[in-house]
Amino acid sequence: MRPEVDWDDARRVILAALAEDTGSDKGGEGEDITSASVIPADLRFKGVMAARHTMVVAGMPVAAEVFRLVVPEARFTARVADGDKVEAGTVLAEMEGPARGLLTAERTALNLLQLLSGIATLTRHYAERIDGTGCTLLDTRKTIPGLRRLSKYATRCGGAANHRMGLYDGVLIKDNHIAVCGGVGEAVRRAKAEGRPNIEAECDTLDQVAEAVEAGADIVLLDNMGPDILRQAVAIVAGRAKTEASGGVTLDTIRAIAETGVDFVSVGRITQSAPAVDIGLDWS
Repeated sequence: MRPEVDWDDARRVILAALAEDTGSDKGGEGEDITSASVIPADLRFKGVMAARHTMVVAGMPVAAEVFRLVVPEARFTARVADGDKVEAGTVLAEMEGPARGLLTAERTALNLLQLLSGIATLTRHYAERIDGTGCTLLDTRKTIPGLRRLSKYATRCGGAANHRMGLYDGVLIKDNHIAVCGGVGEAVRRAKAEGRPNIEAECDTLDQVAEAVEAGADIVLLDNMGPDILRQAVAIVAGRAKTEASGGVTLDTIRAIAETGVDFVSVGRITQSAPAVDIGLDWS
């Protein structure tokens, strides 16, 4: 099943981006003064959007929505679907309609498509490295502010599963929480007393792992541990909780980490450091 876009959130992002580009966020109606100055009002364009290198596509429906909102009478025809891996030169979409509107929408559509496809592409690289291990790749909250839901949509297109969406939908007890509470066990017990489900606790040492599990943690986050220590941690947990490896994971190290027996490995880089892909939009 292909991932689904959160359209309420996506339209919020699109409208904010268009307002920023046309200046309507400054209180006016908004305008593309270049297109209005040099493009005849009745001129129609055709355009082809194409990949300039190998990539995993994410954000095609979002790009289509940008054009629809700016120029409803335009035709946008996607030739690939989100989650598809394509080679350089692949036609991603074709469009036709009033030239002014298409040119006004072009940059916002490309910005979002290139960003989301970049996230999906890097995510796919990581997911492929752990294929067959039984370990699940997770994203994190390390996202561009305001773009979290779309970024996490893109990681799903690339083959990851979403970790918690924010502070509101999952308990993750980290080092500063532990410092305030006086220990990981005490922090877990407090969360359980509040009736919180799926309590996850970050552990830096094997002693903390044992303490978190004994206190009833549902998931143990194993922070910045090498493969040998991870194996020991998995043995200590012994199936009483799920295990997640995190911290400094790279394409070179993720396979060895996944092979230690952890259930999950989370990678902040896939949303925090993914480079945008190169997509061209050529008009005819």
